[in-house]
Amino acid sequence: MRFPKLPRSIRQLSSHVLAIILGVVLTFTTLRVLPSQAEPAPKPATANTPELLAQRQSPTSAAIGSSSFVTAAVNRVGPAVVRIDTERTITRRNDPFMEDPFFRQFFGDSFQQQPSREQLRGLGSGFILDKSGLVLTNAHVVDKADRVTVRLKDGRTFDGKVQGIDEVTDLAVVKINAGNDLPVAPLGSSSNVQVGDWAIAVGNPLGFDNTVTLGIVSTLKRSSAQVGITDKRLDFIQTDAAINPGNSGGPLLNGAGEVIGINTAIRADAMGIGFAIPIDKAKAIAAQLQREGKVAHPYLGVQMVSLTPQLAKQNNTDPNSPIQIPEVNGVLVMRVVPNSPAASAGIRRGDVIVQVDGQAITTAEQLQNFVENSRLGQVLQVKVQRGNQTQQLSVRTAELQNAS
Repeated sequence: MRFPKLPRSIRQLSSHVLAIILGVVLTFTTLRVLPSQAEPAPKPATANTPELLAQRQSPTSAAIGSSSFVTAAVNRVGPAVVRIDTERTITRRNDPFMEDPFFRQFFGDSFQQQPSREQLRGLGSGFILDKSGLVLTNAHVVDKADRVTVRLKDGRTFDGKVQGIDEVTDLAVVKINAGNDLPVAPLGSSSNVQVGDWAIAVGNPLGFDNTVTLGIVSTLKRSSAQVGITDKRLDFIQTDAAINPGNSGGPLLNGAGEVIGINTAIRADAMGIGFAIPIDKAKAIAAQLQREGKVAHPYLGVQMVSLTPQLAKQNNTDPNSPIQIPEVNGVLVMRVVPNSPAASAGIRRGDVIVQVDGQAITTAEQLQNFVENSRLGQVLQVKVQRGNQTQQLSVRTAELQNAS
């Protein structure tokens, strides 16, 4: 079926009307769907307008800003951190050949030599405890020193007198006479320290005075036995803040600028691991050193290692093992020191200590801490497993005379 053809004028009019209708529809649709394009552009944030989230300063950027918490902490403690220089003169013996009477019979006394003297110098760090001039540092920094010189950050220098040394905890107290015009380091509490806290080391590493390094607390209560320092009785704060020779005796700070530890040890075979004596332990030792000049440490007189049933079984199944060990949890006695309290009480090599005064003992560190916290002359009831038998022994503690 075919429709009649419309006149040309009518077709043109229809096209114009259709175009007008489409334009009106598109205009209203656009205004309804995209209203935001008609709004004014956002104005920059002012004091009276909320700050955009993207413009706010993050905690990280605030921490590394020009006035960071590290700067505040160092400014608070830095003036109380000191450099300690030591001098020690040692005398070397003559060559025994030169002292031989047969040699001198032929050559006379003209070849007799005088003992040679050598002067050794050391460097360490420390910090001022109070305005009277007490300085806390490591024992190994000032041990056997003939002269101790304490240099403050402001350039003042004083002769130091060693008031007390404790080799077992590697702590020493030095006294300087400087009136009452001395900066004092604020002391914190190591019992509040947690793994992951900020750790700031201040000192004079390698002779570079007033050096600051930053890290975190890596772990707590790292025993001196685990660190490889068997002649000490300490539970260290471990940190990844750089600690180098010369840092010894300097403070380890928290983020608030309080002393939480005394930097004392580094491992030659480790990168980025250092150790500090907890400040709570140092406070107690420093007070005793100030009063008495030394600290008495009780001891039993055994060399020991932690034991588990698995380790004991591994030993017992070895055909070349010299002894059979009880397969229990406890502390294995590797050696008994002659004339020690343990020897007098009848403790033997191969015994496993499983209890002291009714308290179960499972690690060597636990036993060491138990003895350290006991009194001199205290009688401890020690339960040991000896082969298939159990023995109850009484051990009276004595004073440890030599840290080594």
